[in-house]
Amino acid sequence: MKADDAVLARLRTNHDRILARLVEFAAIPSVSTDPAHAADIDRAARWVAAEVTAAGPFTVRLMPTAGNPVVYAEWLGAPGRPTVLVYGHYDVQPPDPLEKWQSPPWVPTVREGRLYARGVSDDKGPMLIPIAVAEAFFAAAGGPPVNLKFLFEGEEEVGSRHLDCFVQEHRALLAADVVVSADGAMWRINEPSLTVASRGLCGLEITLTGAAKDLHSGRHGGGVANPLHAMAALVASLHDAAGRVAVAGFYDEVRELSSGERAAIAALPYDEPAYLAQIGAPSVFGEPGYTTLERQWTRPTLELNGMWGGYQGPGQKTVIPGEAHAKITCRLVPDQDPVAVAARVTRHLEAHLPPGTRLSVSLADHGSPAAHIAADHFALEGAAAALEATYGVRPLIVRMGGTVPVQALFQRHLGLETVFFSFSTADEDFHAPNEFFRIHRLHEGLEAWARYWTILGKAEV
Repeated sequence: MKADDAVLARLRTNHDRILARLVEFAAIPSVSTDPAHAADIDRAARWVAAEVTAAGPFTVRLMPTAGNPVVYAEWLGAPGRPTVLVYGHYDVQPPDPLEKWQSPPWVPTVREGRLYARGVSDDKGPMLIPIAVAEAFFAAAGGPPVNLKFLFEGEEEVGSRHLDCFVQEHRALLAADVVVSADGAMWRINEPSLTVASRGLCGLEITLTGAAKDLHSGRHGGGVANPLHAMAALVASLHDAAGRVAVAGFYDEVRELSSGERAAIAALPYDEPAYLAQIGAPSVFGEPGYTTLERQWTRPTLELNGMWGGYQGPGQKTVIPGEAHAKITCRLVPDQDPVAVAARVTRHLEAHLPPGTRLSVSLADHGSPAAHIAADHFALEGAAAALEATYGVRPLIVRMGGTVPVQALFQRHLGLETVFFSFSTADEDFHAPNEFFRIHRLHEGLEAWARYWTILGKAEV
């Protein structure tokens, strides 16, 4: 039996055991945004470190940061072969609202070929796969055909707050030939896909104040500005009637798609009525002159994420609120700088400030630029070959409308490209009640990762 066949046979034999390990992992409530779960974060990090230690002769370190620890491991027993840095995260989102769950979020439950639990798709199932594949290579083939470094963080769901500093401080430790991310998701369940680009992000929070306190709307109505009215007018000024962003300079650095790029997107199998039915929207809307996929993947956006102020309880409370608030995020495309875009949006808000109000703007964080990987990158070509061997068809080449900050971070600090090789799919309700991971995707992912490492082991870099 060839080494490849022996590895795949071991993975098939261990399917039930690997699923049981995922059940144990997903039962840990490792919510990074809630300090009440600090002990669970620590427990999850130690669980991951123990799982990697049990997989084979890795050097495993639980490395502190200013926030949650990083689990780092390495095995460099394949001299002359490529070194792969595998990325994933063990932290998860809060499970709220709890009443919407059909089974408890911390009691992983199998129903109709799916494992339901918070974090099981994002990212515990996908990140457990490479650990299990490493174990199979050590047990059945003496070791993987590539050098391996694992970096599993505990703050992805809160913006990877301390990962930037960690990577900067440990450049030498993390040196590799490519990053392969177990985080991310394939586009759809019925076609394998590889993501070659993601949009960047910047965020702002706005506060408008009028009077120094809430005022009686009868006594003061008509005499002072209402911050809620003013906020509605201010955020409405950010777009024109057709949906194009009206901020001066917003599109200055945006590259137009080539005819070939537009043709490639148009050739993808996409059913717009089915998409609308899936999300429950009556029609599409957005920047004129572009298809829905072009707008979602390749055009920058400015979205109002929340707006609040004044009385929101039962019945009536006749007040003019003293302040109003809004949250905005912009999704960015290549060549757009998050800091510059945030500054342009701020200038627009200042220039359109309604009379009788004061404006305060704060940045959510430093933002993240857009990222991409070249279509002919050796590791992307290897990923395509591994998926084709697993599924029998060439994967679709797609883009991501969302933002994965680590992609730009690894480019910036390590000079490395990132291949997204997750076996989650976008419909698995991560961040929502009843998150699930398809069990057959766990098994397919195990096979594909094993084939991928074998292909990468033969690559010239």
